[in-house]
Amino acid sequence: MPPFLWEQHCCLPLVPSARIADLARYPLGSYLSVNVGYSPHSTEDSLKLVRQYRADALADGRFRLVHSHSDIGDPETIALAFDLEDSGPLGGDLDNVALFYELGVRSMLPTYNSANKAGSGCLDAEDTGLTAFGRDLVRTLNEVGMFVDGSHCSRRTGLDLATHSQAPMIYSHSNFAALWEHPRNITDEQAKACAATGGVIGLNGVGIFLGHNGVGDAAARVEAMADHVEYGVELVGLEHIGIGSDYSFDADDFNDMLIDHPELFPESYTKWGPLQWVPPEDLLGTSGVPGLDEVLARRGFDAAERAAVFGGNFSRVAAQVWRD
Repeated sequence: MPPFLWEQHCCLPLVPSARIADLARYPLGSYLSVNVGYSPHSTEDSLKLVRQYRADALADGRFRLVHSHSDIGDPETIALAFDLEDSGPLGGDLDNVALFYELGVRSMLPTYNSANKAGSGCLDAEDTGLTAFGRDLVRTLNEVGMFVDGSHCSRRTGLDLATHSQAPMIYSHSNFAALWEHPRNITDEQAKACAATGGVIGLNGVGIFLGHNGVGDAAARVEAMADHVEYGVELVGLEHIGIGSDYSFDADDFNDMLIDHPELFPESYTKWGPLQWVPPEDLLGTSGVPGLDEVLARRGFDAAERAAVFGGNFSRVAAQVWRD
């Protein structure tokens, strides 16, 4: 098992009653970024959620809330920060970026699958890229010190983010379309543009984005993640590849939502049946399948290279982007 895991995106149920304790499935010493809202959520919804998560984490004792980069790395706690999967929870008010930052939100993507005030999403038929508001959002994120995140955005919007960001941008949980064609996966052009900013691409473990969504495909999903690591390293360099598994602790609820909200999740999400994920146990090799660290070692990655992918690369860019 790797010595340090930086998990750039995972999801608890988006309700105040969610169990923060479930995050302890990740090992002590890890850094976790946990989603606190996306396109259906209002500012009030996401503020209520992040405040409840914070209170529950403080009461638990196993978690350390992240304010600065120096809060990460304590081997006796799990460092906890948050992310927004859409700019909708800002309510159109860019001053809310700083408010969410003070509450521990450290990354934000402008659009979740579909167009909004900031730009186009990856499922839109027409891709018009970032809007004027979206460009203002990027500037504000840079000023506040929050990651500009291109996951779920359209291809042109992702390229526009790289053009307008004055700090390293990220793709928190996106795989490579060259290996598996899906609208949620990014092109080589997007990946290269992200790397040119100094950024990092976090690879996810969702079956439909890996081409292995079967119930018995757990080992195949980990191997597929390794395929994307190898491809990314060859394409943009080792220093630009990380992990954002997109693991969902509310898998049943999320799969129900796929069916109930076709306006958000069309056939490209649902035609393979219920989503399957790489959970922390599979990713880290503590279940019945070889973990990603073991698979990468078998493929010739040395300990330092694996440590960079599992945590070092995202940690480096966070130190550059975040404000203390």
